[in-house]
Amino acid sequence: MVEVKNVSKKYGNKHVVENVSIQIAKGKITSFIGPNGAGKSTLLSMISRLISKDSGQIVIDGHDITQTKSNDLAKKISILKQSNDISVRLTIRELVSFGRFPYSQGRLTKEDWKYVDEAIAYMRLEDIQDKYLDQLSGGQRQRAYIAMVLAQDTEYILLDEPLNNLDMKHSVQIMKVLRKMVDELGKTIIIVIHDINFASCYSDFIVALKDGKVVKEGTIDEIINTPTLQEIYDMEIQVETINQNKICIYFN
Repeated sequence: MVEVKNVSKKYGNKHVVENVSIQIAKGKITSFIGPNGAGKSTLLSMISRLISKDSGQIVIDGHDITQTKSNDLAKKISILKQSNDISVRLTIRELVSFGRFPYSQGRLTKEDWKYVDEAIAYMRLEDIQDKYLDQLSGGQRQRAYIAMVLAQDTEYILLDEPLNNLDMKHSVQIMKVLRKMVDELGKTIIIVIHDINFASCYSDFIVALKDGKVVKEGTIDEIINTPTLQEIYDMEIQVETINQNKICIYFN
């Protein structure tokens, strides 16, 4: 599991993440929710060691990440950031092959290509794998990036707002695939997500952050209710149960 113990991060005098402690269960989808500036992306980046923490400890499967070699960490945990602007012109297949870098250092073996092919097939990109990224729709491009992460073959997958700039159809496709990756492949997914209804319908656990602190963490039932959401978002949000999903109505 991932254990975050009393982790803090400051920029100047401002705490972006303050004394956060959480445990993230294996083989589940855990969503980080909360208003803008709550510290969700910063926390995700610290878990993946993309940015350093100021204090505290992050332990993955019993190993402190600060004492883990970068290459070993890259075989354990992968992260997809919000902005993935790659300046070189790549095909989907070339992009997905980057996921094998921790293993092959750029010299891909037959086994590496097997992982690439499997990831492309899993994301249903076979027909367009030779297309360039700049020829793709937003949804196709996002699936290609997730295929790259899948080819990296890590147990833990961290995604920072993967639904950003996607329409409803593509957002649903991505969330269904993430759910499948957990249920079929046993992955552990941590996701920063803005849409609380997607978090409600597809997560196992939710961690709610506000002003750099954990306000609440728990199951869908424990988080997706009017009093808790009021505490997180400072607004009254009605919750209805539709097809056994808890749906938040926040546009009234």
